[in-house]
Amino acid sequence: MKQLWYTIERYYPCLLLLLGVDFFWAVILWLSDIQAFQTLIGLVVLTSILLFSAILFVLNKKENTRKELFRDFLSDSTICNEERLLSAVSQKEGESIRFLASVLREYKNESNNMADALRDYEEYVEGWAHEAKTPLSLLTMLLDNRSNEISPSLQAKLDYVRSQLQEDVTQMLYYARLKSSTKDYRFEDVYLNDCLEEVLEDYAPLLEEKQFVIINKLQSETVYTDRRGLQFMLGQIVSNAIKYSSDSPMLTISMIHSETEDVLSVEDNGIGVKKYDLPYIFQKGFTGDSTDSKKKATGMGLYLVKKMTDDLNLRLEAASQWGKGFKIAIFFPN
Repeated sequence: MKQLWYTIERYYPCLLLLLGVDFFWAVILWLSDIQAFQTLIGLVVLTSILLFSAILFVLNKKENTRKELFRDFLSDSTICNEERLLSAVSQKEGESIRFLASVLREYKNESNNMADALRDYEEYVEGWAHEAKTPLSLLTMLLDNRSNEISPSLQAKLDYVRSQLQEDVTQMLYYARLKSSTKDYRFEDVYLNDCLEEVLEDYAPLLEEKQFVIINKLQSETVYTDRRGLQFMLGQIVSNAIKYSSDSPMLTISMIHSETEDVLSVEDNGIGVKKYDLPYIFQKGFTGDSTDSKKKATGMGLYLVKKMTDDLNLRLEAASQWGKGFKIAIFFPN
């Protein structure tokens, strides 16, 4: 109906012209024979309106056909769709269509080449990350099995190096996954305690070095989400707490339940974030004033956590008081 009114609005001058011609001949007919005028004037006007309606119907149908052909051409600019569209337009319009077709095909080829290059890059990054895990696993095995052959100070340093490399590799892998056009998430009921224990085990050397006190208030809660994604988020949050820890560090994990959502809270008593930095902590590369020259922060950890929560359809909130700690809450809809 909207298209019909658009067509009427577009061609209404033709109707006015047709009615003007009818008026002219009606005047001639009235002057020549008033009785014939009274008999034929209604028929003349009706015939003109019907003729205009028929022409309008044909033009509207042609317009809709051209629009459908143009939509098909834009969605898939093959030669077949191009020829179909060319058959429905004028010669002058056809030149523009041919130029547009060449541009669209060139753009499609470039887009396909970029997609192939991106796919190759993603496969390379994922392959490299998995390959890098092999020497890291070997290093972990040596540190566990040959601890009596290594001095405690050297073992602590190697543990630190291993943990840092592990975190960097994990960040790279998940960054590639988040940017990937295909996702391999597996949603299931995840036991939070099991998930948390694995994360704390990965960061055990750093937590022990900093002498963290872990307060786990979780019971036997489960959440419906992707296990690997949740582990990654918790790992980045724990890593963030380690980087900005206080002299007597403490990490508290708890869960609050409501009718609409469950809220997983991870809170530390570290140096925190300044109030004017808090709105920007999830931005890519942002480090704020919470770092010093000894802390080589990349600003990627919390950025990746935020991207992951968006991908998993979760909500993330942060709160902090400078010098008194930092808290992150992950909201799981029931």
